[in-house]
Amino acid sequence: MTKYRLEKGMRVFLIIWFGQMVSVIGSGLTGFALDIWIYQRTGSVTQFAFAFVFSQLPPILISPFAGALVDRWNRRYCMILSDLGAGLSTLAIALLLFAGNLQIWHIYIATALSSIFGSFQWPAYSASIPMLVPKEHLNRANGLTELAGALTMLLPPVLGGALLVTINLQGVILIDFITFLVSIVTLLSVRFPKMKTDTTEEVKKISLLADVIYGWKYITSRPGLLALIYFFAASNFVLAIVSVLLTPLVLSFTSPAILGLILSIDGVGMLVGTLVVTTRKGPTRQIYTILGFQMLGGLCILVTGLRTSAPLIAVAAFLFAFGSPIINCSSQVIWQRKVAPEVQGRVFALEQMIVGSLQPVAYIVSGPLADRVFEPLMAANGLLAASLGQIIGVGKGRGIGLLFIVMGIISMLISVIAFQYRHLRFLEDELLDQI
Repeated sequence: MTKYRLEKGMRVFLIIWFGQMVSVIGSGLTGFALDIWIYQRTGSVTQFAFAFVFSQLPPILISPFAGALVDRWNRRYCMILSDLGAGLSTLAIALLLFAGNLQIWHIYIATALSSIFGSFQWPAYSASIPMLVPKEHLNRANGLTELAGALTMLLPPVLGGALLVTINLQGVILIDFITFLVSIVTLLSVRFPKMKTDTTEEVKKISLLADVIYGWKYITSRPGLLALIYFFAASNFVLAIVSVLLTPLVLSFTSPAILGLILSIDGVGMLVGTLVVTTRKGPTRQIYTILGFQMLGGLCILVTGLRTSAPLIAVAAFLFAFGSPIINCSSQVIWQRKVAPEVQGRVFALEQMIVGSLQPVAYIVSGPLADRVFEPLMAANGLLAASLGQIIGVGKGRGIGLLFIVMGIISMLISVIAFQYRHLRFLEDELLDQI
């Protein structure tokens, strides 16, 4: 068994959290600016979606081994090296921009490299939280990590447009690089609690592959955890399609300024949800919270596709985003409580890999589905124009709207099916807390 000294209070965690939050906001600014840059230059949903593919595919391939290494290495050093590597990838984009040589494939490569480094950063960060925070504060700590995501949704659309006008894309990317340095400095300024592993456990470590296999066996021997992974994998497939197509959907009937406003409202919703998580005691049944808010999210996706109405989409985006940090926080608390600390790196990495395994597929198919299937169906003379077209409208963007309706229905069905599985519904009762 691995023993570690729990850091009293949350001081060290808050220092690390601040640095990570600043870094994530900087990355969000760059991501928003590059998304606009790609879509405005190509006008292609498919090329726009490929940026998402390159951000998701590398972690799927290397996450299991990254997680095993995180369990072997110092987790603080893993986070430092990850931030450094991602920062250098961002700097490379800035240099290409200054030289006037930036191409879309450069962005794909830089995104892939940054995501590879992120494959080490996330399991190291997530597995460190139970070491740094008392058990009774896990819900609040994970809520604070969700706050970074909320600010990433809220600030980049607001600041990104203004910064693009004043300091151009080069300046935005340089700001991102500086935020990586802030994250590294905060990590260098603290020390993690020491973990001491029994020598008998060290002897059992034969190879990196053996560690990965052990992590997989750990999950599969707990049917509730395995079902939770499959649930999120299916849900994230739907979410990936929706996230790629939201920008083309909104831009099909309104301006980039309104898109930025909707994304900002989405960020406000996430911020409010995060505040609820961090200021209130965690729910008695985390799994019920997950399934309930997943149902709400599916309904919001469906509503988004019904009308070319910015106010309607803004309300749906707010409600969807409100539930997102609550879902994520509840899931993280379950994993951090039910998985032994000494194997959390490899288990969390495997979870991340499987949960994200369908996302690249979603990114790849979302463009062709929109451009070649659903948009033609809802064109003025399309196959469904005389039927569904009378309800949701016809023309540009209405095919994407129909796809949103389909994805919303699928999302709600996923929650209903998941609730029927006993091991998932009673997961928190069947598994003992490990911390």
